[in-house]
Amino acid sequence: MNVAGRIWDSDVSYSFRNSPIAITAAVVAIVLIFSAVFARWVAPHNPFDLATLNLLDASLPPAWEAGSNPAFWLGTDDQGRDIFSAILFGMQVSLAIGLASVALSVVLGVGLGLLSGYVGGRLDAFIMRVCDVMLSFPAILTALLIDGVARAALPRDTHNDVAFGVLIIAIALSGWVQYARTVRGSTLVEKNKEYVQAARVIGVSPLAIMARHV
Repeated sequence: MNVAGRIWDSDVSYSFRNSPIAITAAVVAIVLIFSAVFARWVAPHNPFDLATLNLLDASLPPAWEAGSNPAFWLGTDDQGRDIFSAILFGMQVSLAIGLASVALSVVLGVGLGLLSGYVGGRLDAFIMRVCDVMLSFPAILTALLIDGVARAALPRDTHNDVAFGVLIIAIALSGWVQYARTVRGSTLVEKNKEYVQAARVIGVSPLAIMARHV
């Protein structure tokens, strides 16, 4: 049986297919992701196009209230920008930051956890103490602290240019600990198994063992 068949026949897949709530949540998530990715074409207005803004349309209520304009479903802000379109474009930024920061957290956490568990000794102790310190602070506080340090260290114009990347790095640095601790635990179990010891005997490098075998 191929991978797709095993996934389809798994308990998780069966539970998902028979759960209306899970299916509804998945559909909503897909619609939101689609709307965020294709916001430029889905949004009825472009809130960043100054040529289309009209101050006469400022502060309009949502379409279902009196005095509204049907062209603006959720109303407008004090500069005449369509709130619904602004939400769609904002989702695009949030999705990009979320995916990039999680990917960076996984890479950093898996790498450090693998190194910590396999090498052991003082390196393991050092990385785990760093994890303990990181876990003693809320993740959002750590992210805000890193962003604050970047704001203080960089000139304003430079920070504005790299703000997107700084935010991704700040979130990633506040979330890698869980991945590192999980991977370290698995590495401690796997590194003493026979197939890993056999790889050492035949001269496989530690880096190759960590990347391919562990």
